[in-house]
Amino acid sequence: MSELSKEVIEQHLRGFSDPLTGQSILTNKALKNLSLVNGDLQVELVLGYPAAGIKSELERELGDYLETLEGVEKAQITISWLIKPHVVQKGIKPMNGVKNMIAVASGKGGVGKSTTSVNLALALLAEGARVGILDADIYGPSQPTMLGVSGQPSSPDGKSIQPMEGHGLQVMSVGFLVDDDTPMILRGPMVTQALGQLLNDTNWDDLDYLIIDMPPGTGDIHLTLSQTVPVAGSVIVTTPQDIALIDAKKGLKMFEKVGIPVLGLIENMSMHICSNCAHEEAIFGQGGGETMAQEYGVEFLGALPLDISIRLSADKGTPTVAAEPEGRIAEIYREMARKLTAALSVKAKDFSAKTPNIMINK
Repeated sequence: MSELSKEVIEQHLRGFSDPLTGQSILTNKALKNLSLVNGDLQVELVLGYPAAGIKSELERELGDYLETLEGVEKAQITISWLIKPHVVQKGIKPMNGVKNMIAVASGKGGVGKSTTSVNLALALLAEGARVGILDADIYGPSQPTMLGVSGQPSSPDGKSIQPMEGHGLQVMSVGFLVDDDTPMILRGPMVTQALGQLLNDTNWDDLDYLIIDMPPGTGDIHLTLSQTVPVAGSVIVTTPQDIALIDAKKGLKMFEKVGIPVLGLIENMSMHICSNCAHEEAIFGQGGGETMAQEYGVEFLGALPLDISIRLSADKGTPTVAAEPEGRIAEIYREMARKLTAALSVKAKDFSAKTPNIMINK
């Protein structure tokens, strides 16, 4: 490299902040290749989160930034991503086939948690990740309907089961194993056992993220999840309504107590926009989710409108991100998905899979 040293260029690169993490773009050893020949600079970066929606824009902005460096006439930037496993609760081993599990929870029912879960999963898929979704609501499974998937999963060996697939997502739910009108009449220990089987006996195939659609509340399943399942982070879904926020705070504190980081908060049903006159009205209040996020020092991932199309799309088995991938609501979900995984990407990594097992034979 004749015109400029590698060190000078790297130092200049450190001044460019990742728009989602707020840290230097070189954080987490993102720089993989750098070369300068006759004023033409080529830089290859690998992010720790999927970013298909901002890839081109980020490459362009970083290229413009580097071209302000004297000696660089043209900068060509190539950005990709590689998702790594992150640290989970102490004493719990990572799961084969799944790099990161993210629990999506709410303190109470009726806030749109399941709809948010499936659209977040689809948004992560659209951003370039391998994604699955586990319907952990044993009493009220809804993901089969929302994804338009029916039938029963196959079992190649009579012990494990293959995940079903919907819109490119790997999916598992107790809803695939019982009839639609069959109630799950189970006591606490049996519910947690059922959840364990759904999670551990499914042959998840090389997932970057497994979204866990949690049941409402802070009961047996939540406790089992925190004590036995390797969860890298959680997301809280609420509405702006004071009653919903009270329970959302309980859910947030629960995750804090069991050592699962809260990666962000989503405010659902934030603003109703009339489909006839476009009048905006905050039916459930305004700004409650953002205020709560500030109060507890967690990332505010974004707000979703109270829009009939979200409900209609889910009821038809094609959630919004799949039904209208270029629409504004899908864009909001993708923005939240990027923020969520960017927040996870700066957490500690889990290198246990690279640690060799040492055996001593006498």
